[in-house]
Amino acid sequence: MFTAIVIVGCFAVLSLVVDGGLKLQALAKADGTAQEAARSGAQALDTGAALTGHGIQIQPQQAVTAAQAYLRSAGVTGTVTVTGNQIQVTVAAPYTPLFPLISSGTVTGHGSAQLLYQGG
Repeated sequence: MFTAIVIVGCFAVLSLVVDGGLKLQALAKADGTAQEAARSGAQALDTGAALTGHGIQIQPQQAVTAAQAYLRSAGVTGTVTVTGNQIQVTVAAPYTPLFPLISSGTVTGHGSAQLLYQGG
């Protein structure tokens, strides 16, 4: 009886450790994907405004399109918002737990990029 209880306890601890590690790995991947999507969107610059002396700005609609295209190519879904020269990306990435009774099946990653310009 004691052996059975110890084996069940060890199995429970092992499942928490394994699923926790896999979930952290999925979260890191979701965060990285969100960061890369934000960087991709931040490259959508308004060259017309820069050439006419109105400064370097992000084109919001093109930035959202570029970031969403990156998310699609990575196989995840997410939301992209552009405020001024800053892009925020939130990614919902699927996660398949090894022991589904213990953890959920989705992780959320966050990323942002801000256009910085130093005139020379």
